[in-house]
Amino acid sequence: MNDRQDPYAHDPYAQAQVHGYDVYGQPVYRPDAPERVYDAYGQPLQQQVYGYDPYTAQPQQPQQPQTAYDSYATQIQQAQQEWIPRQTGPVGDGDPEGAVADGRIPEPRPAVDSAPGSAPEADAYRTEQFSFIEEPDEGSEDVIDWLKFSESRTERRDERKRKGRNRVVALAVVLVLALGGGIGWFLLSGGEEKKSTAAATGAQKRDVIVVHLRQTQGGDSSTALLVDNETTKKATTLLLPNSLGLTTKGGGTATTLGKAVQDAGTGATRDALNTLLGADIKGSWRLDTPYLENLVELVGGITVDTDAAVPGAKQGEGPLVEQGKGKTLGGRAAVGYATYRAAGEDQGRQLSRFGQVMQAVLRKMSTDPQAATTTVDSLAQIPDPSLSVQQLGASLANLAGKAKEGSYATSVLPVKADGALGGQAADTMVKDVLGGTVRATAKGAPPRVSVKNATGSAAASGTAQVALVNGGYTYVEGGASGTAEAASSVTYADDARAAEAKEVARTLGLPEKAVRKGTGAGNADVAVVLGKDYKG
Repeated sequence: MNDRQDPYAHDPYAQAQVHGYDVYGQPVYRPDAPERVYDAYGQPLQQQVYGYDPYTAQPQQPQQPQTAYDSYATQIQQAQQEWIPRQTGPVGDGDPEGAVADGRIPEPRPAVDSAPGSAPEADAYRTEQFSFIEEPDEGSEDVIDWLKFSESRTERRDERKRKGRNRVVALAVVLVLALGGGIGWFLLSGGEEKKSTAAATGAQKRDVIVVHLRQTQGGDSSTALLVDNETTKKATTLLLPNSLGLTTKGGGTATTLGKAVQDAGTGATRDALNTLLGADIKGSWRLDTPYLENLVELVGGITVDTDAAVPGAKQGEGPLVEQGKGKTLGGRAAVGYATYRAAGEDQGRQLSRFGQVMQAVLRKMSTDPQAATTTVDSLAQIPDPSLSVQQLGASLANLAGKAKEGSYATSVLPVKADGALGGQAADTMVKDVLGGTVRATAKGAPPRVSVKNATGSAAASGTAQVALVNGGYTYVEGGASGTAEAASSVTYADDARAAEAKEVARTLGLPEKAVRKGTGAGNADVAVVLGKDYKG
């Protein structure tokens, strides 16, 4: 018998009764065909099977019949134990059925119908030679693995790009910081002098208030400007002599600072100072001596280096203030020292003592605006409309901070005996401290005309004032003479004022022969003495 001949070629079940194969490779029979039983390797079972084993070429022995149930149970058991493709025969070149050694299952070929006794094709495969076991599709796993690889590679590429961008940004930040640090070092290397110079040459923000210390006995006053320069972080008390010439009433009446405080009031005096100094004084603080005494007590007293001994108010009483360094002063002693002026002493000395007291008070004030406001409110003063208690408290708190830090100075504005500002020194101080320009010395400023009444009639002064103000001049009150003069006179000290003096004479209705060069008035450009010939 031929070893390669299909042993089941003459099997009537294999030729006539097989209707097809299911997904497991088992034959499906026609409904009217008897059931055929196979063993665990897909071989048909019969009562007695004779012939040769196609895999071993050995004669087959009769086998005991198996039931369908036994065959199916055996297949299930084997599938649970080993879920891999099985070879259907020995591996080697002599494999009669061409079994695949790597375990992959070849596509089944359709059965070849052969006539009885005919030999099958040499390379034909039959489904009963294979055990079909369902397994995952390796191709799909390969696709999934490739997608995962592609995705991870894309993520790594994106991550490298992000890291690259981060490195570029970090490098740019480092360069900017290095450049900024270099510029900062360059700017700071100049020291405080360069910074102060830059601040002085640029626009500066200042907070300026005027304080008038008024004595309840005698009516004298002392005036100072409290200047807080927020740009330079420095503060100054600028003391103003009472002899400083001012113009009030809309530029029509000239007077002195001392008289303006008594006669014109705080508002008119503040406006006159702004006009003269080109400053921006935002408010006025009228500090009568009883309020200064209470203020010193509220801050717990002050410490001052006194330059003079202040005698007691009563005969035989000891000194109210002793001369020396580091003297502790209460409220009453502080007021006595701030207002003290020895006989024949210039007012500038008394102003300096007032400045010492003010700076010492600020050193004891709270730097908290709310606390400073509470202190001011405790004085129970009636505030000026230009400066509320809250505004005054905030200003004093800022000044207190600079006084505690040592960034505080006290200066006296230079004023000549005639009331005019002291030339270049005064102009520089006004510019540096107040950021203003002295209007009286500016080019084109209206002439200041001093008028002294020697007519014997008080009404002459008023008539002359109206005429001069309407003519565009600044009127300076010169007072009245004890004796009457027969003829009027118009004098000037500077030759540049000669033409103006002649114009003043015409404005008053005086003859041109009354104009002459002379000493004039110290606080005016042109001095006029009205005689009996003035017909005003």
